[in-house]
Amino acid sequence: MEKANANLMKEINLNNLRRVMSQVGVATKPQLAAMTGLSVVTINSLVKELLDCGELLEDKTVPSNGGRPAVTYRFNYDFSLALVLHVNEKLGLDVVFASVVNLQEEVLMREEHAIQVFDLNRFFGMIDRILSIYPSIKAIGIGIPGQTVNGIVAVTSHEELQGVSLIEEVQNKFGLPVMLENDVNAAISGYCNKEQLGENQIVLGVYFPEKYQPGMGIFLDGRIVKGKNGMAGEIKFLPIEIDWKKRFATAEFVGIICKFIHTLNAVLAPDQIVIYRENLEESTLLRAWESYMSAYKFPSLPEISVSDSFYKDFEDGMKWLTLQELKPIKR
Repeated sequence: MEKANANLMKEINLNNLRRVMSQVGVATKPQLAAMTGLSVVTINSLVKELLDCGELLEDKTVPSNGGRPAVTYRFNYDFSLALVLHVNEKLGLDVVFASVVNLQEEVLMREEHAIQVFDLNRFFGMIDRILSIYPSIKAIGIGIPGQTVNGIVAVTSHEELQGVSLIEEVQNKFGLPVMLENDVNAAISGYCNKEQLGENQIVLGVYFPEKYQPGMGIFLDGRIVKGKNGMAGEIKFLPIEIDWKKRFATAEFVGIICKFIHTLNAVLAPDQIVIYRENLEESTLLRAWESYMSAYKFPSLPEISVSDSFYKDFEDGMKWLTLQELKPIKR
């Protein structure tokens, strides 16, 4: 029992040191002792261990107030990498975007693969090739336009993904942890991380794609709200009869959006709603929403914004969420 407790304490101290080094980048042992609250003796032992495995690198010596020059240590942001894959539409084609990202969120590699039909073997081949080039990859993130139930893709706009146990199959094939996320959840995560939102705030991302039905992500207190079986945000199942294959005139479409905003505001009372839609002027929606509000009473009103950067937020969110899998566990 004592050995188990000692091992647990050591892991807690290592994670503490990792977090501090990832934040400051370069530091001396006395600086690390001061920032972590650990003794210099403990820091000496932990630094040696992280040096031996390559998580820390010896940097350079610096003067130290009349004493012996101190050695600085540099955090190796490339020690653990993440492979981020997300399926998206580009110029009418479905495309798999693949990125390799380090712990500093620096993109080391990025490529695109157009797909007409999602083929699991081709997908595996793509992953296998990238892993052979970057053996330091320690986690895989996959973003899809859909939801999973018990690890099985149950709701998706891509029929080829329906019923696929994507997490299990990728984990079994490559032996790495896999994070699978819905596209809208990832997009609003990317937006909130970029805007540094989260604490005591609820932000909704509502995506109205050109070809498919809408979806929503709920970001509350710094995390995504999943709901039962991950189905929170599947607003296409609301009892609102709309033919989403129809081409709407602008006035009709913004009227539909106002009804959605009304419904979501009544149920969730968010601080902010981000409407993701290309070719929609924010001023047009805000004028329509202001007119719409005049007919109803609202005890609280969200900030409304329109964004055409869904794809960028989706990609950024997937990078951020996947890198969370590599960050030290707080105990």
